[in-house]
Amino acid sequence: MTSKQIIKDVIAFNSPARIGLDFNEPHQDDIAWILGAKLKHPQYEHLKEWGHYENELKEVPDFKGEVRRDSYGNIYGRLEEKTKGECIKGALQEGWHLLETYSFPEYDESYESEVKDILEENKDKYCLGALSVAVFSTIRDLRRIDNVLMDVILEKNHVIKLLSELEKLAIKLVRKSAQLGFDGVIVYDDWGTQNALLMSPELWREIFKPIYAHIAKEAHNQGLDFFVHSCGYVYDIIEDFIEIGVDVLQFDQPELLGTKNLAHDFGGRVTFWCPVDIQKVMATGEKSYIENCAKDMFTHFGRFGGGFIAKDYPTWEDINIKDEWAQWARDIFIREGN
Repeated sequence: MTSKQIIKDVIAFNSPARIGLDFNEPHQDDIAWILGAKLKHPQYEHLKEWGHYENELKEVPDFKGEVRRDSYGNIYGRLEEKTKGECIKGALQEGWHLLETYSFPEYDESYESEVKDILEENKDKYCLGALSVAVFSTIRDLRRIDNVLMDVILEKNHVIKLLSELEKLAIKLVRKSAQLGFDGVIVYDDWGTQNALLMSPELWREIFKPIYAHIAKEAHNQGLDFFVHSCGYVYDIIEDFIEIGVDVLQFDQPELLGTKNLAHDFGGRVTFWCPVDIQKVMATGEKSYIENCAKDMFTHFGRFGGGFIAKDYPTWEDINIKDEWAQWARDIFIREGN
């Protein structure tokens, strides 16, 4: 049985031969994570690589590192040539009046030949396309998070107007992903602090839930599974995600919500794609603790005839986790996961 079929059976609760496995090279990996589509913007193409661009640095005079523009026109910065950087100035940060003349990025057709080759190389794996647009992360960068958290109350009409445009872009990318031959698509949106949502569940349901629902519906119409990644405490909206058709939830901190609680309340209705908790557990470096938590994840998530994909954090080194510690968890998932 191929890795692709294993993951499809896991998501469908079709009693797969084992749990899904998504480990970093050179370890076993059933999922090929691939950028589903590229966006481009003629105005910013020459600024997409890291550098010390004079005009951009003038816009962020207190920043002393490298900068670049993304396809949305946001300025990203990083220090000491490390990391993927963070948005340090949003394209719409200075005011909603900029939305009147703002131009959105375009779909980059030149990427299609490249991604088709990547898909062919991974045809036996489950091919997951990462969308280049998100429901919250994109507007969070465009306006910056401190503004957005006020906007959803004070400038709701503008927020909804911008989200409607982002939804159109997301739908287009979902359709392109299906045409290219992906098995599923994923949106990356961090919705929680360590103990609460970034806004009330009621406000989230009013403004953001409909957008997710439309994307999920289109993904299913196109024969794709719909994945959502979110960090932080998001318990209050998990039922909403399931209701609108999210197939897989990717959490890096399952113990923030409690593996047993998640399985009890939502198991059998959505697939959980998680490493052993990267903060509460892996960071301890305690072998027995890591192994026991891995066993608990399999025991609780894996009892529904599917619904669990064990994973590595993509860059353990960035959070100071030794590969030896990660291997303790991998060994448990491989041994216990049949």
